[in-house]
Amino acid sequence: MMQEKETEGKTAEKIIEATGGLRTPFYLVDETLLKRNLEILRDVADRAGCRILLAQKAFSMFHTYPLIRKYLDGTAASGLYEARLGHEEFGKETHVFSAAYREDEFDALLQYSDHIVFNTPSQVRKYGDKVRAAGKEAGLRLNPECSTQEGHAIYDPCAPGSRMGTTLQALGRAGDFEREILPYLSGFHFHTLCEQNSDDLETTATAVEEKFGGYLGRVKWLNLGGGHHITRDDYDRDRLIRIVRRLREKYGVEVYLEPGEAVVLNAGFLVTSVLETMENGMEIAILDTSAACHMPDVLEMPYRPPLLGSGKPGEKRYTFRLGGPTCLSGDCVGDYSFDEPLTPGKRLVFGDMALYTMVKNNTFNGMPLPSIVLRREDGQNETVREFGYEDFKGRLS
Repeated sequence: MMQEKETEGKTAEKIIEATGGLRTPFYLVDETLLKRNLEILRDVADRAGCRILLAQKAFSMFHTYPLIRKYLDGTAASGLYEARLGHEEFGKETHVFSAAYREDEFDALLQYSDHIVFNTPSQVRKYGDKVRAAGKEAGLRLNPECSTQEGHAIYDPCAPGSRMGTTLQALGRAGDFEREILPYLSGFHFHTLCEQNSDDLETTATAVEEKFGGYLGRVKWLNLGGGHHITRDDYDRDRLIRIVRRLREKYGVEVYLEPGEAVVLNAGFLVTSVLETMENGMEIAILDTSAACHMPDVLEMPYRPPLLGSGKPGEKRYTFRLGGPTCLSGDCVGDYSFDEPLTPGKRLVFGDMALYTMVKNNTFNGMPLPSIVLRREDGQNETVREFGYEDFKGRLS
């Protein structure tokens, strides 16, 4: 653990030294680390015989799409705008799923999407003829009612009362499914995981087979969704490959995976500066970045993001609560400890900040959005995008 902390500290020092001329806060995506993840995913796809898509809901930095498309097979979208972005900037296959589609957007959606996954049989009835006429493929999302998550209820599609997917009971209430719905379908989709290992996928796949196995061999493809932490060091990739191969061979289907986090896991950082320090029963540091604005998952999940070179409260000599400059009292990243006290101007580096940050950030309180920087393999920093007042004003009326 001590060696790991020392390594993190050196990584933070290198990042701070290499980006000292850049105004904080900024997101930094490391091309070398991104490429490492992509190589792992390509190896898995080749060994398993499956196709892997980038889930844009986690990472939509299209500046990196030319690199990513060398390794992955397309993109997964959650609606019209993501589908258009994937189609225009990535190319290859474009898959889309939504809990319900807008009638006034559906024709446009057909222009950009290859696979359109419906949430309910009634949506298949409503739009199936249009999908068929456009020469596109339709799928149905299944809900196996198999929860494997712990502590992330907000991200559990199989929780009681979930609006995500069609349960076996709902399928039974859908009328003559085999005659009226199944002929429209080219595939099935299920997505139940969040930052999980392949043992939970195996549990879920078993539940899907037990409930819907009679239909799986009657379609062309099966999409296993996202939430697979494939590029994590302790992820059992051999088990994933066995699961995919077995499904392919047993049902004669093409298998898709659509990870988001795994594509950019540990490949991004958020660099911030201390603006001020104060004391109120404990030491507090005010940063120029905001949990609420720049890393919303910290409050939404919630979770404590890694801060390179720091320790848990009390682990090192000086413990500080890190908060943002907004008016939200709860705009706090968390409590961290340091070898030296924090002072104004000190730069800090949060890790794993490529995923669910740029896609979810906001300008609450008029907070400027962090710049986006790509650190190339040759060590050069490319400022991809800077944001200003017009980006804030443009969202208002």
